[in-house]
Amino acid sequence: MQEKPAKGNSPAPVTVMNVQNAITGLRGRDLISTLRQVGRQGLRDPLHTTRHLLALGSQLGRVMLGDSPLQPHPRDTRFADPTWQDNPLYRRGLQAYLAWQKQSRLWIEHSSLSADDRARAQFLLNQINDALAPSNSLLNPLAVKELLNTGGQSLLRGLGHLLDDLRHNDGMPRQVDQSAFAVGGNVANTPGAVVFRNELLELIQYQPMSEQQHARPLLIVPPQINKYYIFDLSPGNSFVQYMLKNGLQVFMVSWRNPEPRHREWGLSSYVQALEEALDACRSITGNRDPNLLGACAGGLTMAALQGHLQARKQLRKVRSATYLVSLLDSQFDSPASLFADEQTVEAAKRRSYQRGVLDGAEVARVFAWMRPNDLVWNYWVNNYLLGKTPPAFDILYWNADSTRLPAALHGDLLDFFKLNPLAHADGLEVCGTPINLKQVELDSFHVAGSNDHITPWDAVYRSALLVGGKQRFVLANSGHIQSIINPPGNPKAYYLDNPRLSSDPRAWFHDAKRSEGSWWPLWLEWIGQRSGPLKAPRSSLGNTTYPPLAPAPGTYVLVR
Repeated sequence: MQEKPAKGNSPAPVTVMNVQNAITGLRGRDLISTLRQVGRQGLRDPLHTTRHLLALGSQLGRVMLGDSPLQPHPRDTRFADPTWQDNPLYRRGLQAYLAWQKQSRLWIEHSSLSADDRARAQFLLNQINDALAPSNSLLNPLAVKELLNTGGQSLLRGLGHLLDDLRHNDGMPRQVDQSAFAVGGNVANTPGAVVFRNELLELIQYQPMSEQQHARPLLIVPPQINKYYIFDLSPGNSFVQYMLKNGLQVFMVSWRNPEPRHREWGLSSYVQALEEALDACRSITGNRDPNLLGACAGGLTMAALQGHLQARKQLRKVRSATYLVSLLDSQFDSPASLFADEQTVEAAKRRSYQRGVLDGAEVARVFAWMRPNDLVWNYWVNNYLLGKTPPAFDILYWNADSTRLPAALHGDLLDFFKLNPLAHADGLEVCGTPINLKQVELDSFHVAGSNDHITPWDAVYRSALLVGGKQRFVLANSGHIQSIINPPGNPKAYYLDNPRLSSDPRAWFHDAKRSEGSWWPLWLEWIGQRSGPLKAPRSSLGNTTYPPLAPAPGTYVLVR
């Protein structure tokens, strides 16, 4: 979303692949079954297939005569090299590929398959078409030029990268130069100390970075499937340092990377551990009601804790809640759950219980195949065809540093997407208490990304409506991660804001106001109003009950 659409035209909800598919996993048998179904469709309706073959033949004829208008999308960087347009052979090859891509898509779209079956078939066909793109071959003009410029060395380096990835990266092209970063070195390097530790988490308290600090602290709850330092990347991208420099008192949860012996850790285990961290934060600061901030699955855990506290008449322990790209309403518009049927979900549960954990690398691979041209084939060309080392980018380094999910939590998340329990009063039980989010009467701030393929923005919007209290919703013009890591200074960044929330996300969007820049300053003003008076910061970390145990970034974050 580069420009705000005309009134009434909201961004289309992402209904193809999302976080539900990622944690369910993609089974080979499901893909093969879809392929068989596509084949049967062609046999059942030969006239339909013949019409599209004739249309394809007509388009290919125009391509050969140099009379085809087909052009790649202006934002498709795969074919940005001028050779694709200037060289007659390359231009015809590209147009033939585009003609095939167009007709195969129309063949599925106009078939008699059901809407869900068409969505599955389109997903599979898109994967195949993206893999067959001429830019992925050694005839890519960029690869040919690099081959000539290096005297063949690029091909040898690329082969070396390919063999290394086959041996050490499950056959996926690496997205980042991992040698360029070190946790505690140039990422996750904000000064602080671990002031509390239990079996599931470490609690980090950060050193002040301003002359005055707000009295009420902020406790950050990262997602369990990734490590906490998405909030503390290199200094220019560190949300933690931005908060500290602007007078906030910050505590961070660092989840432990579970092993198979921790398979029984479920959502209740994480909520209980988070409550212990909250109590430690309250004790250290002497403040009875810290603010909370959670991202993705961390937001779900944070919401469950608040519902649990409310059921026990202890919601006074929390002042406000910030949710970043967090789903509380897991209902997606059909056909959102492409391959996540009952059988697939149960099979995913069995696999994780047998292994004890769900490996985060498996989830990362599914996420990558949601956007294969950006997250797979782009690096295929760079690493193998051009023989170059992938870039040094802190966000991609963090993304590659994945963790595991214990089997019980994985099962709880699968049930969450299957049953959508938080949309109903008492639909979810945590730590023996039923959860009713409407009774969680707290101010809340919600952030979504208009280009988020993992937690679609309209579902995040509906999630904001589930909680009680006064809600504020902001829509950033970014994807899942860039919506969080949104430091001021990016000239392309903007967000949409409308303080009045309606039941329909499209109605909210219609009346939303566009503001240039990052949403961080807007949120900083909002959280500052709920963080108490400014005062001189304490010089020491922890207290006598919770003394410092280790310097930040702690020990749990280092476990692979």
